[in-house]
Amino acid sequence: MRDIQTREDLHLLMSEFYLKLLADSKISFIFIKVAKIDLAPHLLELVDFWEQILFDTGNYRKNVLQIHMDLNQKTKLSEEHFAIWLNYFNITIDENFVGQVAENMKTRALSIATVMRIKM
Repeated sequence: MRDIQTREDLHLLMSEFYLKLLADSKISFIFIKVAKIDLAPHLLELVDFWEQILFDTGNYRKNVLQIHMDLNQKTKLSEEHFAIWLNYFNITIDENFVGQVAENMKTRALSIATVMRIKM
């Protein structure tokens, strides 16, 4: 295995990650019934977000905290939801990549999730 290096790597990662999330009924309803995501464009936004975070080259300009605060108003995002999300996120990275960027991505995800939990 190698480290995360490209936008294509991030797209693969997000695609595999969302396969896991959408298969888990404890969390999938948030994406399907509450947020009603259109998966293909959503994945591209996620790739933009992570490309910006990891490589400082992305095009993501939205307020990710506000998006999740608005979602939390529709349905409470619980500690369990954050734990499930982080678990699948880390598993998916570990299944596909190894290296400093992969570890940084896991660290950043934990940091982002922690801030979101505190703010909510």
